[in-house]
Amino acid sequence: MPFQNVSIAGLAHIDAPHTLTSKEINERLAPTLERLGIRADVLGDIAGIHARRLWDQGTLASDAATMAGRKALEDAGITADKVGLLLNTSVSRDYLEPSTASIVSGNLGIGEDCVTFDIANACLAFINGMDVAARMLERGDIDYALIVDGETSNLVYEKTLERMMAPDITAQQLRDEVAALTTGSGAAAMVLARSELVPDAPRYKGGVTRAANQWNKLCVGNLDRMVTDTRMLLIEGIKLATKTFEATRIALGWAVEEIDQFVIHQVSQPHTNAFIKAFGIDPKKVMTIFGEHGNIGPASVPIVLSKLRQLGKLKKGDRVALMGIGSGLNCTMAEVVW
Repeated sequence: MPFQNVSIAGLAHIDAPHTLTSKEINERLAPTLERLGIRADVLGDIAGIHARRLWDQGTLASDAATMAGRKALEDAGITADKVGLLLNTSVSRDYLEPSTASIVSGNLGIGEDCVTFDIANACLAFINGMDVAARMLERGDIDYALIVDGETSNLVYEKTLERMMAPDITAQQLRDEVAALTTGSGAAAMVLARSELVPDAPRYKGGVTRAANQWNKLCVGNLDRMVTDTRMLLIEGIKLATKTFEATRIALGWAVEEIDQFVIHQVSQPHTNAFIKAFGIDPKKVMTIFGEHGNIGPASVPIVLSKLRQLGKLKKGDRVALMGIGSGLNCTMAEVVW
């Protein structure tokens, strides 16, 4: 669905405060790597992830999402009582119930007439949240929507390293879980509004989603463990992305050379290189943060968009492509006109 009346009124990100380097991880895993005869630096040299961020111990997903949400509201210049829809899109969550969105809503003091719920769809959830909010804004059901995402990887690092340091772990078990050590922590939030309320704000045009759900077991994760077939995930992910790109090219009139910035979900160096090669993208149009922040899940796309703005790399009229693949497999590509 192309949107005519949806704009980005506010945007914010929060970098988690503590850095954990791949060198530190390799040092902790040295006995295991030596026993298994693994000499390659899988995290740094192959994945291209040299560091990732962690929160203070005890920081909950809702805490991170609340910080980003408050900052986005300030950026939009609106108070919490104006929000008609609050969506939390994080993979990380405080509990199975209540929804993390309800906790963030309570933290921010959002009104009782606000629709509040979580959206879960692996690394695509934030863009999915933008789409759901945009539909309500386009219909005139609400004036403002707040989409938040707080990712915390502290627990998965603690438990994964504990398993990998066990004296009986096999090389295959280590390979199955190594992708968990590429994840990162961070938070992002976005305020979407009806365009007439913010006439000079960037416009959200909408996007296209395609699925290949027969590949739903390539990456299976809980809060403390993630098992991934990285090779097949990349192969089938690019196949799905190619189909999605063709559909988006038709729906939104995309031509690669006419897009000014490509905001790609930050997974790893091989993933980014494959995206760039598959679609003939100029690497200069792709800002990467995975090298120092890791894969921050669904927060990575809005974080990169926010950092681009912060660095002054977005100018009026720029066409910005938002592109991501999520476990499942699902793929979404969307456009923002700055």
